[in-house]
Amino acid sequence: MITIEHLCLSPAHNFFGHHGGPAGDATAVEVPEIECVGGRGVRGDRFFDYKPDYKGQITFFSMEVFESLCARFGVPELPPTAVRRNVFTRGVDLNTLVGREFALQGVRFSGAEECRPCYWMDQAVAPGAEVVMRGWGGLRARIRGDGRLGVGPVELVLLPAP
Repeated sequence: MITIEHLCLSPAHNFFGHHGGPAGDATAVEVPEIECVGGRGVRGDRFFDYKPDYKGQITFFSMEVFESLCARFGVPELPPTAVRRNVFTRGVDLNTLVGREFALQGVRFSGAEECRPCYWMDQAVAPGAEVVMRGWGGLRARIRGDGRLGVGPVELVLLPAP
């Protein structure tokens, strides 16, 4: 069992596509559940229908890593929405899901790659966060089936490759 502790939507881009300019000011919002749409993304999120088979249809981030960042940089009040990931988990090393098929609450996912931190993390979290987060930026995944994710304890089901 793992726990989904936070779910977030980012309706607009603050960093993606803003290279060379200022960050946007669109607020990410925490929600009690998200709707996953197979092959399309998270309804209401900025990457919904971004492009076919996009590897970042949904993003996951570890609460253990988030709490470590907050402690290291002395920002205990930083909300999870600051790192603009969709699903915040506790109890799983997300790096082990790269290249794996898995399911949470009946929704199927395919782990694509690490959600590599970029230089914007130095602004979103604190100066130096990008370097500290390397290797621990979370998981980008494709959504393989429709369904909803809610906050709470869930079973992580590892699936055979299709």
